[in-house]
Amino acid sequence: MNTLSYKTVSANKNTVNKEWVLVDADGQTLGRLASKVAKLIRGKYKPNYTPHVDCGDNVVIINAEKINLTGNKWADKSYIRHTGYPGGQRSLTATEMFEKDPTRIIEKAVKGMLPKNKLGSALFRNLYVYAGTEHGQEAQKPKAINLNDLK
Repeated sequence: MNTLSYKTVSANKNTVNKEWVLVDADGQTLGRLASKVAKLIRGKYKPNYTPHVDCGDNVVIINAEKINLTGNKWADKSYIRHTGYPGGQRSLTATEMFEKDPTRIIEKAVKGMLPKNKLGSALFRNLYVYAGTEHGQEAQKPKAINLNDLK
């Protein structure tokens, strides 16, 4: 029987090819940046993507303080959390959170787009966000990519 045989490739922890990627957030819109970064961390741009394996890249985001939000989101978008005590609901607007720590806005946006399980927690550890252009991952030699080239 001389027919072509295609085998489904299922990646595992030993066979994945993890790379270091550098993303510049300068002038990017928050949600669009976060969805593409979440796909990179998840590994969805790779041909051997396996849903239950950490097969994505390690992503370093620089210039987090130059992120854009469209419309009135700087004033209207609110980040709500609860202390666990009665009447303990606290909220911050996007502007207030940005003034405290500009990296937290990107981290929260990306984390919300990852799976809500142990795999999602492990994937989130592959994200490194920095407010300025300096980052602590020079030793890994991250490859700079343009997010506008990705789908």
